Amino acid sequence: MIDFIEVNNNSASAKIALQGAHVFHYARKDEKALLWLSEISDFQVGKAIRGGVPICWPSFGKNNPDLPQHGFARTILFEHSSTKELDANTTEVILILRYSQETLTEWPYKFELELKVTVSDKLTMELTTTNLDDKTFKITQALHTYFPVSHISDAKGKGLDKKPFLDALTNEQLTQNGDIVFEEEVDRVYQEVDAEILLTDKDRTISIKNEGSSSVVVWNPWIEKGKRLSAMREEAYNDFVCIESANAFEDFRLVEPGKTHTLKATIY
Repeated sequence: MIDFIEVNNNSASAKIALQGAHVFHYARKDEKALLWLSEISDFQVGKAIRGGVPICWPSFGKNNPDLPQHGFARTILFEHSSTKELDANTTEVILILRYSQETLTEWPYKFELELKVTVSDKLTMELTTTNLDDKTFKITQALHTYFPVSHISDAKGKGLDKKPFLDALTNEQLTQNGDIVFEEEVDRVYQEVDAEILLTDKDRTISIKNEGSSSVVVWNPWIEKGKRLSAMREEAYNDFVCIESANAFEDFRLVEPGKTHTLKATIY
């Protein structure tokens, strides 16, 4: 079992694993959870949790072929820096990952990565990269958020109409027409994203607002890929949609020595 921080205040509850600074539960008081978590997910050292909000860093997908899929941050132990009760309704948790001999062998740069999680009637996550090196480095990254839906056939993604996207399944550059519906495997990286995104379902709408980002990943593995994924029931593809706040592909960021970049997602 891995260690985690549990937050309870007057407005919401959350759970954050120290491994990967992974938020795996968030719910407003007396409401259903706003994050999906596989009931058979591994909570083992060195294995990524299936669900919640994995952190993909310093590489999204295979953007950097020298690194593992989605980088290394999601399976490394972060340090708990602080927990503050800002008021009865708001709690702030800060977790930090600093470069080490282990990270330098995989990625030859000195850095500090901070995740600030603010738990209130909204879930806010701020992932800040600081370059502690004497050379500029390039990052792609994502807050790989899994959202629960009543059934995949009831889910629609709104707010990306007319946006260009890369279809990662066919490697085609296309343009979105209308709402996103889920009738097959979907793996798309949208660019030029400049507004709030909505995930609508039968009984509720989830809002995702991003800052420090102009790319968003929309993903559902569907039937065949769902069968191949670890720590997930075969039918689980019916129960979630991933809408990921990202700096992916053309939205990569160059971080100069001594500078920072923050990717921020607010979910409610």
